[in-house]
Amino acid sequence: MPPFRLDGKRALVTGGTKGLGAAIVRSLATAGAKVHLCARTRADVDAAVRAWRADGLTEVSGSACDVTDPNARDALLRDVRARFDGELDILVSNVGFNIRKPTTEFTSAEYRALMDANLEASFALCQIFHPLLRAASSASVVFNSSVASLVSMQSGAVYAMTKGAMNILTKYLACEWARDGVRVNAVAPWYINTPLARAVLKDERYKKHVVDATPAARVGEPREVGDVVAFLCMDEASYVTGQVLAIDGGFSVNGWKPPAAKL
Repeated sequence: MPPFRLDGKRALVTGGTKGLGAAIVRSLATAGAKVHLCARTRADVDAAVRAWRADGLTEVSGSACDVTDPNARDALLRDVRARFDGELDILVSNVGFNIRKPTTEFTSAEYRALMDANLEASFALCQIFHPLLRAASSASVVFNSSVASLVSMQSGAVYAMTKGAMNILTKYLACEWARDGVRVNAVAPWYINTPLARAVLKDERYKKHVVDATPAARVGEPREVGDVVAFLCMDEASYVTGQVLAIDGGFSVNGWKPPAAKL
């Protein structure tokens, strides 16, 4: 295989129709992987698959699946097992959402919904897809975490909790599954130019605060996340496991800045 390629690799991307999920699908498929994506509605899946194939990425397929539903996860497993002959080289657990509010204002239903979608679905998917990953003999799992798991960014405590737990899951599975030939890593993005982020960043004052806190002095682009995920799944990253990689333009290491010296 040529360097920095994924030719013949079989991948599953959850939440793969929009935003970062779509960027990850594009990066994997462009690098040569066969990608199966899922999203909650059949209409979104079918529209995304048609768009990928019209764009020349013909090895993209999809299933409708709410990953918080155990029965839907089992159906997804059957679809992927049938499509990829019982083996899976790449699992990207991307599904997640946020509710921004003070900690004291969260309802038990909101707490449960965030935990189910952001953390417990990822855990359950790892459990049920482990046999397919192990059968591939050299496989990779990548979680979509967040810089909210690394530093306080006032994004809501529950969201940050789910991503922090995901980071620990990354480290534990990397050690536990190494003997099965499965590497496990996570990416932790900051503000990325997706439709959801643009809804917040359209407030120019807010956007200025984001950019001022970022040494790279800009928000990220979706492909900058997708390409890192693809790299983590390549043979060139075969000695990388158990890592949480911030994709944040330096935000998470940008400490206190002293005022400019007066001349």
